Amino acid sequence: MMHPRWTLATLSLFVLLMFGVGSIAQAKTLKIATVAPDGTTWMKQLRAGAAEIRERTNGRVRIKYYPGGVMGDTATVLKKMRIGQLHGGAFTGADLARFYPDAQLYSLPLLFRSSDEVDYVRERIDPLLINGLRDKGMVALGISNGGFAYFMATAPLRSISDLKGRKVWAPEGDRLTQSIFAAAGISAVPLSVADVYTGLQTGLIDTIAGIPTGVIAFQWHTSISHLTHVPLMFLSGMLAVDAKVFSRISDADQAITRAVMARIFRDLDEANRKDNLAALEALRKQGITFVEPDDGQLVSWQAMADTALENIQKDGAFSADILEKMMAHLYNYRSQTVSNAQQP
Repeated sequence: MMHPRWTLATLSLFVLLMFGVGSIAQAKTLKIATVAPDGTTWMKQLRAGAAEIRERTNGRVRIKYYPGGVMGDTATVLKKMRIGQLHGGAFTGADLARFYPDAQLYSLPLLFRSSDEVDYVRERIDPLLINGLRDKGMVALGISNGGFAYFMATAPLRSISDLKGRKVWAPEGDRLTQSIFAAAGISAVPLSVADVYTGLQTGLIDTIAGIPTGVIAFQWHTSISHLTHVPLMFLSGMLAVDAKVFSRISDADQAITRAVMARIFRDLDEANRKDNLAALEALRKQGITFVEPDDGQLVSWQAMADTALENIQKDGAFSADILEKMMAHLYNYRSQTVSNAQQP
């Protein structure tokens, strides 16, 4: 028999309090670091996604970002993730390649010829990369189109031979980029992203490869005068969190988080493309000379790319199965495009 003091209203309040305590216990704040400066399109979109996730999960899932590299370089961020100080980060393919080489698969030299090719291949290969990263203990909340990277230097670069004697930057720990340069007989200078600006100013390096938006955001363009208008490689990034930490979130809230971030990253892809085109035009207007190699000079770039791919395949740098599938999808797209173009 119900105690007289335990009225229906009291019981209802008790139940609500119990559910409230449970919700608080399940709440999780994901602490995520990125080198992207605050105020960029990237950060604005990520913050919008975090706000939506917080609202739709009633505060059970919150995301706190640490932009501008305040948490250190990639190695430091990964170390802080291991000890639980951070839960995730925004990484380039090169960053994740340290323990999951396939993350850099899209960055093979001169692999893609257009954004349409990128979209076609990514639709089919992204799920394989996400599964592979999960096997390494990280959950990819999104993969983004960083964009096409171009060579930029203090002198014109028309062919591979023009790189000889140049002080070329290679991202520290980026084995793929180093392999590409090695195929061209170039000894690159390894530096972290944080050190590139100073390296350009001091003359430690005089040649870089980067996406237009990144070059402007990090102010690297202030130390270069020429851009070789040939997309050297396609760069992508991932927002990834520790799988064990993410598993502590309820299945329903995981689904909400994934859905929101998937939409945010689709929007980011579109925005990044527009921003990179605008950044290219901005570089041109700021006096950067665009170098347009002729067909003969382009042959040397392609020869370098072919040699690099052969070396990479021999070294087994990527999973043979995924690499084979990616190339098959790419060739299939090109054959379809040619076939459609030939139809009356």
